[in-house]
Amino acid sequence: MQALGLGYWVFVIIAFVILIVMTLVFLASRYKRCPSDKILVVYGKVSGGQSANCIHGGGALIWPLIQDYSYMDLTPMTISIPLQNALSQQNIRINVPSTFTVGISTEPGVMNNAAERLLNLPQQEIEEMAKEIIFGQLRLTVASLTIEQINQDRESFLVEIRKNVAPELNKIGLYLINVNITDITDSSDYIESIGKKAAAEAINQAKIDVAEQEKHGAIGQAQATKEKDVRVAENVAEAEKGKKKAEADRRVFVQQQETMATIGEADADKEKEIKVAEKLAEAEKGRKRAEADKRIYVQQQEAQAISGENTAKADIANSEAELDIKKADAKRRGEVAKRDAMVEIQKAQYRSELERLNAEDIVRKEIQKKEIEIAAEAEAEKIRREAKGTADATLLKYEAEARGLRQVLESKAAGYAELVKSCAGDAKAAATLLMIEKIEQLVTMQVEAVKNLKIDKITVWDSGSGGDGKNGTTTANFLSGFVKSLPPLHDIAEMAGLDLPKYLGRMGAAESTGGPATDEKQKPSVEVKKSQA
Repeated sequence: MQALGLGYWVFVIIAFVILIVMTLVFLASRYKRCPSDKILVVYGKVSGGQSANCIHGGGALIWPLIQDYSYMDLTPMTISIPLQNALSQQNIRINVPSTFTVGISTEPGVMNNAAERLLNLPQQEIEEMAKEIIFGQLRLTVASLTIEQINQDRESFLVEIRKNVAPELNKIGLYLINVNITDITDSSDYIESIGKKAAAEAINQAKIDVAEQEKHGAIGQAQATKEKDVRVAENVAEAEKGKKKAEADRRVFVQQQETMATIGEADADKEKEIKVAEKLAEAEKGRKRAEADKRIYVQQQEAQAISGENTAKADIANSEAELDIKKADAKRRGEVAKRDAMVEIQKAQYRSELERLNAEDIVRKEIQKKEIEIAAEAEAEKIRREAKGTADATLLKYEAEARGLRQVLESKAAGYAELVKSCAGDAKAAATLLMIEKIEQLVTMQVEAVKNLKIDKITVWDSGSGGDGKNGTTTANFLSGFVKSLPPLHDIAEMAGLDLPKYLGRMGAAESTGGPATDEKQKPSVEVKKSQA
C-alpha cells in the first residue's frame, strides 16, 4: 500500500512538472519581442479600448484566439519630388526638385495612426501616399513665399516646409526625417536675373573701388609734383615763392575738382542707366506675367464654366427624358387598362345579350353581321384601291410635268447660253436680240387693242383759231394726243432697258417735246364741226 501511494504521488509530481514545462513553452512561444528597427503592433482585444497596441522595443504576450500581431518596418524611405511650375507669392512659376526622407514615427500617438492606416501596406503604396501629401503641401509652401525668400534663405524655406508637411504626414503615421532641395529654377529666368544683378553690382563696386584708388594715386602724384615744384621754386627764386606756390595750389585744386566732377558724373550716369534698365525689365516682366496669368485663369474659368454648363444641360436632358419616358409609360399603362376595362365591359354586355337572345336570333344576327363586315371591308378595299390608283396617276402626272418643265428650262438655259456665247459674252446684246424677237408680238397686241374699239364718229368743236397759232389747231392737237396715247415702240424698248437699232427709226425732237408730228396721211377720218365765231 505504501509503495502504491508513493508511485501515485510520483506520477502526480511528474504530471505537474510536465504541465508547468508545457505552460512555460507555450507562453514562450506566444511572447513576441520587438526588434529595434521595427514596431510590434498587437491588434484584436487590447486594453484601453484602442484598435491596436504599438510597442517599440521590448515585447508582449500575444493571447491566442483574441489577439494577433504584425510588424511595421522603421526603415526610412527616400521620396523624389520633381515639383514643376509651382506658383510663388509673386505669381512666378518655379521648379523646386527635392528629395524627402520619411519613415514611420515612433511617437505613441503617431504610431497608432500608422497602425490604423499603414499596417500591412506595401512600401510602394506608402511612398505614393506620402508623395501626394508632400506635393500638395510643398506647393502651398511655395505659394506663401517670394522667390528671394526661397532662393536666398534656404533655412527659413526648409522650416516652412517642415511646418506644413510634417503635421500632414503625422496624420498617417509618418515622420519627416530630412528635406533636401537640389536646385531651384524658373521658366522666366527670374532667378538667373537676380544672380546677374548681384554680379553686376559686385563688378560695379569693384570698378568704383579701383577708381577711388586711382583717384588717391593721382592726388598723391599731384601732391608730390606740387612739393617738387615748391622746392625748386624756393631754390630758384625766393622772391616768387609765394606766387608760384599760390599758382600751384590753384592748379592742384582745379585739377582735383575736375577729377572729382568727372568721376561723379560717370558714376551718376552709370547708376542711372542701371536703375532705368532694371526698372524697365521688371515692369515688362511683371506685365507679361500678369497677362499670362490672366489668360490662363480666364481660359481655366471658361473651361470650367463650359464643362459645368454642359454637365448641367446633360443632367437636365437626362432627367427630362426619363420623366417623359415615365409619363409615356404611365399613360400607356392607363390607356391599356382603360381599353381592357372597356373590352371586359363589352364582353360582359355581349355575354348578357347572348344569354337573353335565343339561339336562332343569335345565329341570324351573327350571319348578318359577318355579311355586313365582308361588304364593308370589300367597299373599303375598293375605295382604298381607287384612291391609291388616283394618287399614283396624279403623282405620275406631276412627275411627267416636272420632267417636261425641267427639260424646257434646261433647253432654254442651253439656248440662252449659246446666244450669249454667240454675242461674244455680251449679255446686253443677247437681251436686245430676244427683245427684237418679241417686238412683233408687242405691236400685234397694240393693234389688237385698238382694232376692237367701236367708234362711230368723233365730234370735235374747234373755233378755228388754232389756239396761240404756234401748236396747230385744236383738232390737230386732239388727233396727235389720241395717236400718242398708244405706247410707242421706242418707249416700250426703253422701259425694258434696251436701245433699238437705228434702222427701226428714232424719236424726233417734236415727239420728245410733245409737239405735233403726225402726218396728214396718217390722221384718221374724223368729222369736224367748227363753231362759228
